[in-house]
Amino acid sequence: MSAHEADAVTDAAPTDTSDKRRWIALAIVMTAAFMDLVDATIVNIAIPSIERDLGASFGAIQWITAGYALAFAAGLITGGRLGDIYGRKRLFLLGTAGFTLASALCGFAANQEMLVGSRLLQGAAAAMMVPQVLSIIHVTFPAHERGKVFGMFGAIIGLGAVSGPLLGALLTQWNIAGLEWRPIFLINLPVGIAGLLLGRKFITESKAPKALRLDIVGVLLVTAALLMLIYPLTRGRELGWPLWGHLMMAGSLVVFGALVAYEKYKTKKDGSPLVELSLFKVKSFAAGIAVQLTFGVVMGIFFLVWTLYMQIGLGWSPLRAGLTGVPFSIAVSTAAGLSVQKLVPRFGRKVLQAGALTMIAGVLLYLFEAGRYGTEIESWQMIPPLVVMGLGMGLIVAPLTDAVLSEVPKEHAGSASGLINTTGQMGNALGLGLVSVVFFGVIDGKPAPKSPTEAGLAFADAFQNAMGWVAGVLAVIFLVMFALPAKPKQHLEGGDVDGDVDGDGDDGDAVIEKEPALTH
Repeated sequence: MSAHEADAVTDAAPTDTSDKRRWIALAIVMTAAFMDLVDATIVNIAIPSIERDLGASFGAIQWITAGYALAFAAGLITGGRLGDIYGRKRLFLLGTAGFTLASALCGFAANQEMLVGSRLLQGAAAAMMVPQVLSIIHVTFPAHERGKVFGMFGAIIGLGAVSGPLLGALLTQWNIAGLEWRPIFLINLPVGIAGLLLGRKFITESKAPKALRLDIVGVLLVTAALLMLIYPLTRGRELGWPLWGHLMMAGSLVVFGALVAYEKYKTKKDGSPLVELSLFKVKSFAAGIAVQLTFGVVMGIFFLVWTLYMQIGLGWSPLRAGLTGVPFSIAVSTAAGLSVQKLVPRFGRKVLQAGALTMIAGVLLYLFEAGRYGTEIESWQMIPPLVVMGLGMGLIVAPLTDAVLSEVPKEHAGSASGLINTTGQMGNALGLGLVSVVFFGVIDGKPAPKSPTEAGLAFADAFQNAMGWVAGVLAVIFLVMFALPAKPKQHLEGGDVDGDVDGDGDDGDAVIEKEPALTH
């Protein structure tokens, strides 16, 4: 099968199993997915180094992380649909080129403003690149090979989660050529360039047989609403919580209302809304989206606060902080595998609820240890709460998508899966914005520290306050989970389900096998 765009195929076209180049294409798109996953986690560990080198404010630090998540969330559905319309290979290469360029701009950023802008560009490019990955896999491999391929894909996701913080720690600690934190971005350049050259040669172009139109107004409304909510949260603390910030946050609710009204109009007009509102009439889906959003908030708060606590509050090196997080990542991967393969088929919703309760137990244990040991806490003392939290998180993240989609009508599976991924990223950006309130608000409320010990104690207190909020949100998640189906409906063994491989909200006529959700 030719890889040239003139030979573009639709989803319904048969896959050429004699073409060995498809395995090279698989390696290319998986490497791109790995690069994105690592980049979403690698930055946190280098935040203190960025703060010192650029003199970045805490508000800028939040935007360095939240900006990526916000741009990714806002463009995810649009990126998938653009691939359906103009070709998945074309959009993958365009996204990869943009991601590589943005990585270079991040690595050579001269100030905090340039770094924030480059991270926004990087998130937008990822939104074009990432949705094409599963689509390209789908059209490149026949049905009987996809199970094995998606299994490999799941392993890559697990590897990205484990290796991101550790790789970031090593690159920062080594201070290659005196570049400090910059190699965490520059490492993407050779990978991205290789992906462009090889992808152009080995990936086969494909398009959806019936792609919907772009809902540009919907994209603009959802982006405006998110910015109006998150920008004042992130900047408000530094500016003394001005009146305009409160008005913007209140106004975001009006814009969200306008989005709902416009999506209803768009549905009646041409049947191609950005958001399929009828999905929210399904109780389990509405509850699942609420879980996804609030769980994203939890992750946004925890990972940034945790890094600041260890490196600035406790004065640990990036490598020590990165190694301390390894047991957490291993626990997440282990529990995720067990939950999908063994536990959920037998116990259903109770597994997710057990995960929420387990995470709460880990958070409370962490709270106890942080309070008891203060700035004298050691890495080995953090292992028990981190392992408990990791096990709980693994029980939630892996089966959540299936639980949310289990009662969604087959024809809307694509819209639903796109909303799940987008909502998770929105929650993550919102959680990063809330760090101003639940973490920095505590530090601001204390007298200026006169010694490193006092500063460390202030950060420890702020960490405990943030973790208290995390425990509270997890308790809400546990209660909302009662609205999920007791046992997700099982897909036919060996069969396919209609859906949307790219999360763009367009089901098309494609027939795909169940695949893992690509989340951060």
